[in-house]
Amino acid sequence: MDMMSLVVQLISGAAGGNAAGAALKNLSLGPVGNSIAGIVGGGLGGQLLGMLGAGGMGAAAAAGSGLDIGSIVSNVAGGGVGGAVLMAIVGLIRQQMSKS
Repeated sequence: MDMMSLVVQLISGAAGGNAAGAALKNLSLGPVGNSIAGIVGGGLGGQLLGMLGAGGMGAAAAAGSGLDIGSIVSNVAGGGVGGAVLMAIVGLIRQQMSKS
């Protein structure tokens, strides 16, 4: 895992968290909360995707030839989805806690 991949995952995670917050108004944590949850989820989602092997070949190719489009797409997808999922989970937990 190189630093560029991590940065791409974190940025796409923040974007994914904010997109999910805009789509799921009742679960939104606000812009800052969505961004923080998205950044954490983006880092975790990207790491999980890499451990499952989806990002492994792209990372190996990127090490040999700089940065390839496959690894970038993989990092953006893993980070964005991870950010959106974690933001939704945190929003659901917050919503359930406020009901009681």
